[in-house]
Amino acid sequence: MAQAGHAAAFRGRTPTRALQPAQVRAAAVRAGTVVGVLLALWGLWELYRYVWIREAWTWPFPVNDTTLPHIHSIFQALGQPTSQGPLLITFLLHAAWFTAKEALVGFGLGAVVGFALAVALVHSRLAQRALLPYIVASQTIPILAVAPMVVVWLKSGWQSVAVIAAYLTFFPVTINTLRGLQSADTAAHELLRSYAASRWKVLWKLRVPASMPYLFSALKVSATASVVGAIIGELPSSIQGGLGGAILNFNQYYSITPADLWATNLIAAALGITFFVAVVLAEKLVVRRAPEQRA
Repeated sequence: MAQAGHAAAFRGRTPTRALQPAQVRAAAVRAGTVVGVLLALWGLWELYRYVWIREAWTWPFPVNDTTLPHIHSIFQALGQPTSQGPLLITFLLHAAWFTAKEALVGFGLGAVVGFALAVALVHSRLAQRALLPYIVASQTIPILAVAPMVVVWLKSGWQSVAVIAAYLTFFPVTINTLRGLQSADTAAHELLRSYAASRWKVLWKLRVPASMPYLFSALKVSATASVVGAIIGELPSSIQGGLGGAILNFNQYYSITPADLWATNLIAAALGITFFVAVVLAEKLVVRRAPEQRA
């Protein structure tokens, strides 16, 4: 009996071990694809430069070392010292960390507000009809018009930047989570109601699990939007420690050192990708393990 139990346990573990090489190959293929796409974009960038400069074309804009520097020049600029002393890469990483903290607070605040709004709306059609049009209308106002007003209300500081980041974050979370909460299985909902389950129990046992794929789809969008919101929020708030301040600073000297501004944009993009990847990893931990836990 004991041997049979050990054999059964061994058989239960075998498929997991057998899948590991396939998972490694799949990860290698994905990594190779990403590298291949980046190299292709690099090649297209340099080809575009070469052709436009050789033919002296000016549409859509004249191409030269100022308007479109070499990719390798941008990476070389990261290793050059700034006027303050440290290397540009060191300066930008400190700025990215400063902006990341603001974006993270805004992302968390926006996600909580968006989720709470979705929960409130799913339980009241009257609230949906009353509030949803205004929630949608809030996103038609340009963020560049909203940011200065928030700075005036909350004063210059990281708190105002976090609120601006939250402004761009809450909307996708609200809309997608509401759709996810409404997608719960009708038969399961009726079964819970037949057992006199409370709204709270129906919410956490049925609606929230059903909304997880929708929620994480929204969080992927909101993660990158929070970084954009934080950078935009730094522009009118006179915060010099983040990427927004670096962009304003290097923009003044663009005609002299254009690669510095391009390098700043590169670090900002990397920060947004980092936020996106973090949400993807969280999705794998939460969503993909849920069926195994229920089983």
